[in-house]
Amino acid sequence: MTIISEEIGKKINIYRRAKKMTLDGLSRKVCKSKSTLSKYEKGLISIDIETLYDIASALNIHVEQLLYAMPQQGNFQNDAACPAFFKNLSRFYSYSFDGRDRRMDCSVFDVLSKGEDGKYRLMMYMNIKSYDSYQDCENTYWGYIQHFDAMSRITLTNKDTPMEKAIIQVLASFLDSPTKWGLFTGFSSRPMMPVAVKMLLSKQPLKEDEALIKKLKVSREDIRLLKLYNMMSVT
Repeated sequence: MTIISEEIGKKINIYRRAKKMTLDGLSRKVCKSKSTLSKYEKGLISIDIETLYDIASALNIHVEQLLYAMPQQGNFQNDAACPAFFKNLSRFYSYSFDGRDRRMDCSVFDVLSKGEDGKYRLMMYMNIKSYDSYQDCENTYWGYIQHFDAMSRITLTNKDTPMEKAIIQVLASFLDSPTKWGLFTGFSSRPMMPVAVKMLLSKQPLKEDEALIKKLKVSREDIRLLKLYNMMSVT
């Protein structure tokens, strides 16, 4: 048993349960016995690469979502162009406030792999239920993060509804701090309309209390700048 097998098995279990799929159901889709799949999920045996792809396909997820990155080896660590806020991170968090149902939404970002043109592939798990099983969430987005001199940009596509695309722009990510403000622009399905939301990005999970909610709500200063510029902005 290794930490890698344990973590991959844990992810398979989370995604399978989130899809409301039994071990028997998954067994039929990937042509593996229920006993073998149970051992995979418990991390008792290693999974070969072909089976890993088969399981990802059966669960309708990207295979990278099942992979495990060692926490001390953040995907950004060897990139000299990576800004200070994102340095050494393989996972980060975001918080926003949804005025439609008066709740705070927490999301988790997993950095997966480096692609072309300095972009990094990532997954966003939006409106998670818990940090322990954040893959079981309301919406899943895949996309890329790219760093520039003055800002970082995250482009996202809803995995289940490709019409829904979003951009998160983070100003001055070259400055190191525990948190950074970003502006999330995207599309709402309830009601159907374009939206722009202030979003607080964090290196670590934050305490979800009234003080954080107050920060996330649109403030008088936000309204002043909105009137001044005739546009929603965060600094």
